[in-house]
Amino acid sequence: MNIGHILWLALIVSPGTIGSAAAVDQFETGAANSGFTLNGFGTLGIARSDNDQAQYIRDLSQPYGLTTNWSAKVDSVLGLQAGYRFDNEFDGMLQAISRYRYDGSYRPEISWAFLHYSPNPDLNLRVGRLGTEFYMTADSRLVGYANLTVRPPPDYFGPLIFSYLDGFDVDLAKPVTNGLLRGKLFAGYSPETSPFVGAITWDLSGTLLVGGYLDYQTGPWQIRLGHAEVRFNKELPLDALVPGIIEAAPELSVVDQWARFDSLGAVYDQGPFQLQLMLSRTRHDSAAYEDTKAGYAIASYRIGKVTPYLGYSRVTSKPPRFDPASPPLAAQIGSATHSDQHTWFLGGRWDIRKDLDLKVQVDSIQGSPSSIFPFRGDPVVWDGRMTVFSLTLDFMF
Repeated sequence: MNIGHILWLALIVSPGTIGSAAAVDQFETGAANSGFTLNGFGTLGIARSDNDQAQYIRDLSQPYGLTTNWSAKVDSVLGLQAGYRFDNEFDGMLQAISRYRYDGSYRPEISWAFLHYSPNPDLNLRVGRLGTEFYMTADSRLVGYANLTVRPPPDYFGPLIFSYLDGFDVDLAKPVTNGLLRGKLFAGYSPETSPFVGAITWDLSGTLLVGGYLDYQTGPWQIRLGHAEVRFNKELPLDALVPGIIEAAPELSVVDQWARFDSLGAVYDQGPFQLQLMLSRTRHDSAAYEDTKAGYAIASYRIGKVTPYLGYSRVTSKPPRFDPASPPLAAQIGSATHSDQHTWFLGGRWDIRKDLDLKVQVDSIQGSPSSIFPFRGDPVVWDGRMTVFSLTLDFMF
């Protein structure tokens, strides 16, 4: 991130420009008040690691990561959100964000642009560009102020390259015993592009995304069971690296192949104490990606304006099977998506004032040298160990 971006963010978070925050729920559905609303969020963050063998990234949407030099590119983001309520049933929302993109730029992108229809409090229908909700809290993972930690655990969220889709979702809520049961279904197509290797990118446009979840809230508990499926429309650019490899090893083809994402999440929030527990499983029809299991737990305790927290995350993957007639290089390509590591992270959040917080976090990554998928660069001599130091300032206005 150049100095211009840093100064731009610093101007926005200066005390004279901070206004009253919209509720985080408003980022989920649409404009909260009648007429026009304008809100925003952002994070100014810096981080560094103690290892040059691999480049640490927030998720696989980032083409390059940080090493031993302090960098603002991994966590810094700015978002603006404009909403308009037409009447008691219809409203619309437009959201643009500037972040470190697949092409190395910070060019703003439209991440949300939808019309929202709610004939009663129990039913919501949205059509347009929507945030993806493969996992619990996934569609708000760029809103630093809405998250306890500096960033959602990369061991869990890192492989999730889909941020939004063009389509629709519908959710229905009903009281059940002493709680609220909510169900959501969504479907659409990806308009995104993802980094692959170096300057080579992967066009995800036309990829079908479908899924849904059941969510139950009762007392201090919220529990969510989710499932999503992805059918890829375009091949991975493997031929740009090894010409003819997909023809020689058809198992590496991803076109019309499915990836399936299962998840289970639970949050306990009672007084100053909060506990988050998340589990996921990803299965791929294509041998280009290994099947993955991941999870994390975070415990926190609020003391006045300060909330210390401790977390643990884990990710493992299983090599796919290749046809014995396939060239040995095919298995080597598949192993590039291998993950086998765990991370302990310790941090604290200081709520300086309403809509403004400061976070500090240390991540200790312990993994196998073969665990290279969650990183960028060319970790040939990677020993699987890294410590990451992070400092962020989050705001909403």
